[in-house]
Amino acid sequence: MIKKSGIYTKGGDKGETSLIGGRRVSKFHPQIEAYGCVDELMAHTSMLRDLLKDAGLREDLLTILDIEMATASMLAFDGAELPPNLPRVRGEHVSFLEERIDRMDASLEPLRSFVIPGGHPAVSQAHIARTVCRRTERAILRLTDEVPVDDSIVRFYNRLSDYFFVISRKIASLMGVEQVPWKSML
Repeated sequence: MIKKSGIYTKGGDKGETSLIGGRRVSKFHPQIEAYGCVDELMAHTSMLRDLLKDAGLREDLLTILDIEMATASMLAFDGAELPPNLPRVRGEHVSFLEERIDRMDASLEPLRSFVIPGGHPAVSQAHIARTVCRRTERAILRLTDEVPVDDSIVRFYNRLSDYFFVISRKIASLMGVEQVPWKSML
């Protein structure tokens, strides 16, 4: 006899799911949308990490994945007071991104125009992560209209989209990929 898998519960078959704490909400509830966007961004962050060989960038992306997972947990919690065992995003996580952005940016040629994304799959993946990050930030900001969201989360995702832009340029530089300046042909 085959034992039933614990992967599916059938609890969501009617379009609802549970927040951390047990309350059932629709699968399109703003909290579900916000942490679902984080989940999607984690997949894109992981893909970017998998495309890179640079150990330092891979380590930074692993740290970012850990912070993304923590924010998903915070966003999935139903209540005003986070339990002590739930990881938290803090100001030092925003500072981590700022330091990495500044370090990468200082090693690059100054940007003189917008650049057209692409040139290598890893560069393109960084731009995909950047755009998904911006959508994630918008979903989180929409959520703030309904429930309190820690300010560090909002600041982290605002900075993370900048990080993905700068890492796209750093990857292009490391790989010798030309960044094509945007010049409107219209």
